[in-house]
Amino acid sequence: MILVRNTQNTEALLTTMTLFGYRFFERFWAFAQMGFAPAKLRRVDGLRFWKLLGSGHGSGFSLRPNFSRYGLLAVWESPDAADVFFAKSSLIQEYRHHAEEIWTVRLLPIQAHGSWSGVNPFQRMIVSPPADGPIAVLTRATLRWRRLLAFWSAVPSTSRALDGANGLIASIGVGDAPFFRQATFSLWRSEAEMKTFAYGALQHRKAVRRTRDEDWYAEDLFARFVPLASEGTWNGRDPLTGLL
Repeated sequence: MILVRNTQNTEALLTTMTLFGYRFFERFWAFAQMGFAPAKLRRVDGLRFWKLLGSGHGSGFSLRPNFSRYGLLAVWESPDAADVFFAKSSLIQEYRHHAEEIWTVRLLPIQAHGSWSGVNPFQRMIVSPPADGPIAVLTRATLRWRRLLAFWSAVPSTSRALDGANGLIASIGVGDAPFFRQATFSLWRSEAEMKTFAYGALQHRKAVRRTRDEDWYAEDLFARFVPLASEGTWNGRDPLTGLL
């Protein structure tokens, strides 16, 4: 059971994360959409906040861009607005025509603090997590230029810790600008296993402490979500099959 705590007399702001995978010969089209698609997204009814995302190789942050995988994070005024976009939008139909695979998960926020481009898009409605079941985590940051070397030197050890984390279902490093606007999106079997990694993994705790002590970030955001439904495939399968 998911308990909802609504801080305003308004409907929940549904969040969706969509990942697109492309064959080699579609990579140029996919890359070009980072420049062409924003004008179309600005005209989508009910789309309150969005970010087009590139990705890196591996499951976490990476200096090696992955030109075969892109993402769209979207926050909607209502589930109906999301339904109309995914069913009827000419833009999403265009993406479906070019992509080899598409995976979309629908989410409601458990907790969100910080900001992205000056706002926290997930604040309107917060839900209480179920006693068990999967959760999704989004972390993102705008790095200070003078702290780029420190950040990227810490990435390999923290990525290895994430890869071996108990309870991790899937993870990807994404970003809305190369090198200095970075994010990770991850799925976990339970909130307890996610917290065990976040507070128990030595390399992760060291990196988190350094971000504060050395002032790595000009802006950052941490958000957790309850997955409501998912469809499509990510690396050939739906990672949440049988878990929702």
